[in-house]
Amino acid sequence: MKRIAIFALFVIVLYPLTLMGQNRVVKTGIDVLEENGFEQLKGKKIGLVTNPTGVDRWMNSTIDILYNAPEVELVALFGPEHGVRGAVHAGVKIEDTPVDPSTGVRIYSLYGKSRLPSAGSLEGLDAIVYDIQDIGCRSYTYISTMGNVMKVAACEGIEFIVLDRPNPLGGNKVEGPVVDDSLISFVGQYQIPYVYGLTCGELATLINEEGMLTVPDINGADSIVRCDLTVVRMKGWERDMTYDKTGLKWVPTSPHIPTMEAAMLYPATGIIGELGVVNIGVGYTLPFQMIASDKITDAEAFAAKMNAIGLPGVTFRAIYASPFYGGFKGKDVAGVQIYIDDFEQVELTAIQFYALEVLTMMVPSFRPFSQTGSSNLNMFDKVTGTKKVREIFSKTYRFKDISPLWRSDTEAFVRASARYRLY
Repeated sequence: MKRIAIFALFVIVLYPLTLMGQNRVVKTGIDVLEENGFEQLKGKKIGLVTNPTGVDRWMNSTIDILYNAPEVELVALFGPEHGVRGAVHAGVKIEDTPVDPSTGVRIYSLYGKSRLPSAGSLEGLDAIVYDIQDIGCRSYTYISTMGNVMKVAACEGIEFIVLDRPNPLGGNKVEGPVVDDSLISFVGQYQIPYVYGLTCGELATLINEEGMLTVPDINGADSIVRCDLTVVRMKGWERDMTYDKTGLKWVPTSPHIPTMEAAMLYPATGIIGELGVVNIGVGYTLPFQMIASDKITDAEAFAAKMNAIGLPGVTFRAIYASPFYGGFKGKDVAGVQIYIDDFEQVELTAIQFYALEVLTMMVPSFRPFSQTGSSNLNMFDKVTGTKKVREIFSKTYRFKDISPLWRSDTEAFVRASARYRLY
């Protein structure tokens, strides 16, 4: 009888509580905004920077939500790389569109002839709202778009409002060096590590307060500007939460980030992907989740050597593939699929350098930096943020030779960015 009573107690009381914990869903900025009756936007004419990831927890588009919000007038939409509706492939320039078919609101491109909003597109606006899911990597261009709009908003005296969203990598992981001044670009626009451990609202606060927004003055020198920034904070998000712990559904952030797994492994393979000498799953069914080459014939040996290194928190499985498109289209490649076992322990960005280390040991004639084009090398340098990584690594292809440089800025950044944490 005692056992029956205990079981009944579990079913009636404890089991529902367990389910409640499992079903907890983080409320993003747009959810909080809906909940508070659009308090921060009432009586304002607004522009909205967004894409398909701008949805509430019920998957309603932020575009439609704000268009129908009481006492809010949505008068302009601004689209980043891939466009407002996400219909454009990576790197393809986008032209302005007369109107959004669903709302009749004018669409302006932030990834066309200019990556800044034009003066005409901002006419009459009281505020610009930003609602885009990012993936926590410096080279992902949405945060550069965010900074560009912040600069223009500062110059025009327009409020900038971030509807905050989770960092899929959580709020504690920081990896890689900050960007050298000479390599500031659209894939490395701020002096922050490659993996920066902040939400987009926290990052916006940091770049605004740390003087990272600059515009040329009348003498041609850079002048620091700061915008009137408001962050609509999330509810329920904690720093140790990776995206799979938020209870939120994943919306592809771009064509090659269709899943949260791809987002979490983007920093593990995306850097060497710029070289074009290995396949990282783009063009196959596992974007950013594998490292393979047509120079390797024995995937099992490659996987065994990668596992033998003993990298914390990660396991490698042998894989053979023939990509459907891209630079390796129709070629037989062999390599490893990457599995994260312990996200707190894994050093994501190191994985790809260890893979090149093993690859060059298995195939001594393989020298990726001398077997690729100058544009690939230039992009690699921009993404890593410093030429020193390539210059040092290309001599020996050993991660231990670049690890001090790779890890040199992380502790200082964690300390400096702590004051901008909102959660």
